[in-house]
Amino acid sequence: MEQTAISPGHHLNSDVNRLTGKTRLLSLDTFRGLTVAAMILVNNPGDWGHIYAPLEHAHWHGWTPTDLIFPFFLFIVGVSISYALQDKTRDGLVGKIVKRSLILFSLGLFLNLFPKFDFVTVRIPGVLPRIALVYLASSLIYLRTTTRTQGWLMGSLLIGYWLLMSFVPVPDFGPANLEPATNLGAWLDRTVLGGHLWKTSKTWDPEGLLSTLPAIATGLSGILAGTLLRSTRPEAEKAVWLFVAGCLSLLGSYVWSGFFPINKSLWTSSFVLLTSGLALQALALCYWLIDVRGYRNWTKPFVAFGVNAITVFFLSGLIPRILNLIRVPQPDGSDIGAKEWMYQTFFVPYFESPYNASLAGALTFVLIWFVILYWMYQKKIIIKV
Repeated sequence: MEQTAISPGHHLNSDVNRLTGKTRLLSLDTFRGLTVAAMILVNNPGDWGHIYAPLEHAHWHGWTPTDLIFPFFLFIVGVSISYALQDKTRDGLVGKIVKRSLILFSLGLFLNLFPKFDFVTVRIPGVLPRIALVYLASSLIYLRTTTRTQGWLMGSLLIGYWLLMSFVPVPDFGPANLEPATNLGAWLDRTVLGGHLWKTSKTWDPEGLLSTLPAIATGLSGILAGTLLRSTRPEAEKAVWLFVAGCLSLLGSYVWSGFFPINKSLWTSSFVLLTSGLALQALALCYWLIDVRGYRNWTKPFVAFGVNAITVFFLSGLIPRILNLIRVPQPDGSDIGAKEWMYQTFFVPYFESPYNASLAGALTFVLIWFVILYWMYQKKIIIKV
């Protein structure tokens, strides 16, 4: 029975390795695919005014399942770094790291510019720019330091960020605070980036400069997890240690949140421990089920998302904006974007609840991307950044 369960998995793992030209951890590709699919779901509701609470970000302090998605992705970036860069002596690694970071940052800036290309008010921070910065810093740290040093750096970033946010007075506002517009990170963003911040707030940015420091710590937590997975320990033992590390991280988050609240927009140190702890446990479960026990047949749909993660994230953000440029005339003489027209035509009339209609629109968007990505996977098409 065990051989029957494992054998198809070996073929799937071989497919992924042949597709990418390198050895990959199937559980990691699956975890990445699950995360990316969830990211597409929450980023593309049918109607932003009608979203179920778990699919929204927490208003400020606290967290929802949606708040886990981005840190999970950064954690996965860290795990991937430990595999992709394990041969630290390869020539030209730093140049390749810098080049990839610049491409990721440029893609994010393009999304922020499209379609108006207004360089005067364009938002400079964002999801892809933060991924670029975390990838750059985490990769260089991994190349130049030992595992012990990486652990110390992670702890130092978290403690240093807590000290800055909790004790350094904010110029023009007074004592340190954690309010949206008056905390130290918001002040730094306005001072350095001026009007190039998140348009919803204009006074602070959820992917701001100072909060990128603990985001790098999230990447380092992934690197440490990847180093454990690449060790010579028995596979079952590695899964156990991942889970134990996750439990300890969650305990640390609970304690720290008593005086440094869990907050995704501020990327607080307690938020890093919470999300890294849950990511460690999720990866431990995936690793145990997929790579240790060999239950792999169910993973293909998520691997399809995982091997083209950046591609689908970029295009899933770009295509709705393109659709909104196509205007559809209405009976009253007004016009609406093609995306809104499709939602109003194919979803709203068939659901009593606007929340269900909005969710159905989001799920359909994910399903459409699954069809595209699965076809790409079957055709062995991977777009590398």
